[in-house]
Amino acid sequence: MLLRPRTVDKKIVVFFLFLFSVSGSSMLSAAGTHDAPVLHTIHQLPPLWLVVPFILLLIMIATGPLFYHRFWERHYQKVATGLGGVVAVYYGFLMEHGPHALAHTLEEYLAFIALISSLFVVSGGILIRIERRGQPLVNGLLLLFGAVLSNLIGTTGASMLLIRPFMRINEGRLKAFHIVFFIFIVSNIGGGLTPIGDPPLFLGFLKGVPFFWVLSKVWLPWTVTVAGLVALFMLLDAKAGDPVKSSGEQGGGIMITGGKNFLYLAVIILAVFLDPAVISGFPSLQKLFHLPFGIRELILFAVSVAAYKTADHQALKGNEFNFEPIKEVAFLFIGIFATMIPALELIGAYASVHAGDFSVTVFYWMTGALSGVLDNAPTYLNFLAGALGKFGLDIGSSADIRSFAEGVASPVQGDVSSGIYLMAISIASVFFGAMTYIGNAPNFMVKNIAAQAEVDVPDFLEYIYKYSFPVLIPFFAVIWFMFFNH
Repeated sequence: MLLRPRTVDKKIVVFFLFLFSVSGSSMLSAAGTHDAPVLHTIHQLPPLWLVVPFILLLIMIATGPLFYHRFWERHYQKVATGLGGVVAVYYGFLMEHGPHALAHTLEEYLAFIALISSLFVVSGGILIRIERRGQPLVNGLLLLFGAVLSNLIGTTGASMLLIRPFMRINEGRLKAFHIVFFIFIVSNIGGGLTPIGDPPLFLGFLKGVPFFWVLSKVWLPWTVTVAGLVALFMLLDAKAGDPVKSSGEQGGGIMITGGKNFLYLAVIILAVFLDPAVISGFPSLQKLFHLPFGIRELILFAVSVAAYKTADHQALKGNEFNFEPIKEVAFLFIGIFATMIPALELIGAYASVHAGDFSVTVFYWMTGALSGVLDNAPTYLNFLAGALGKFGLDIGSSADIRSFAEGVASPVQGDVSSGIYLMAISIASVFFGAMTYIGNAPNFMVKNIAAQAEVDVPDFLEYIYKYSFPVLIPFFAVIWFMFFNH
C-alpha cells in the first residue's frame, strides 16, 4: 500500500514540533549531567543540531521499507551504525562528559540486548500448539493471558512465547489489526503491573520504588485499558470473518514441545535481579574491572548460547526460528541508543529546570509522548528526577523515592500528592511504548516475525496514523481524565 504524500508531510511536521519542544533547553546556561542517565552535575549541553541523526534514523526507519526497500534491507545496518557513529564521535572528542555518556550508553545497550536476545532464543525453542482455530473469544482470551504473563516474564518474553501460536491458530484469516493489537496488549500495556514487566518499572524498583507499589496503584488503569482493548479487538475480530476450518481434530488442548526451555526462562528472570542495587554487596564487574557489562549480562548471554545449542530441533523448525528479527533489532537499536543521547540530555535538562511548573497532566503526556519515540527507560528516569525535584526530593536517595511513592504533599497549594505523579509517569512510560514500532523492543521483533510469515503488517507510518493514534490516544485520554485530571 502506497502512502499518501500528505501523511509523510504530517510526520515531518511532528519531527519539527519535537525539535521545537526541546530547543528551549539548548538555551540554558547550566544543567545537570547524565548519570544513569539522570542529570546531576553541571556540564555543557549538546548543540541542537546533534538531534538530527536521531531524527534522520527515525525517518529512514519509517520510509525505508516503503520507498527504497531494497537499499534499506541491504544497508540498514550501515545507516544505523553510521548515524550513531556521528553522535559517538562528537561526544567522544568534543564533549567534556562525552566519554562517560558513551560508556554508560554502551552498558545500557549491552544489558538491553543481553536480555532480549536470551528471551528471543529461549522462547524460540518452545513450540506451543493450541488445538483451536482462531475466533474472537479464543483470541481475546489469549491476548488477556499474554497481558498477565508479560508481568511475570516481561513483555519481550510473553511476546516471543505467544506470537507464533497466535498467528498459527489464525492462519488463513490473519489481518493487520491482529498483529497490531497483539503489540498493544502483550508487547506493551500488559507489562504495566510489575517491575519485571517493563524496563522503566524495573529501573524504578532499583531506585527504591517498592516492588508491589505499581500493582497496588496501577491495577485499575491497567484493567480499564486492557479490558477495553481486548473488547475492541474482539469486535473487530468478529467482523473479520469465520475461522478457517481445519481438517484435523480441534479438541481445544495445548501441546508444548521444548518444555525444558522453561527452566532457561526461570534462570533469565532470576538473573534480572542480580544487581548491586537489589542484592547488597553483589559484585559489580563495571566497578571492579571497568567492564561495560556485569555478571547478569554474562549469565544471559550464556543462557542464549546454551538454549540454542540444546534446543529441540522440532520446536525450532515448528517456529521457523531464525536470527533475523533479533539481528534487525540489534543493529537498529544500537543506532537508536547512540543517536538519542543528545535528545535525552536536552529533554532531561528542560525537565529538571521546568519541573516546578509542570502539573501531573504535563508529566503524563510528556512522559508518554517521548516514551513512544525514545527509549522509555531513561525517559522515565528523567521525568522521575524532575518530579522528585518538584517535591524537594533526590533521585539518588532510596528513602526519598520510597517517601515519594507513599505520597508527599505538594509544595504547590491545590496540587496532588507525589504518588499521583509517580503513577502518571509509570503508566505513561509503559503504555505509550505501543505508539510506534520503536517504542519498545518487542514491537519491532513481533513485526519482523509476522512479516517473515508473510502476514499483512502495517508499515511504520501506517501503524501510527491508522492504528496507534485513533485507537490508543482515546484510551489514554480516558485514563488521564479518570485519574490525572486534577
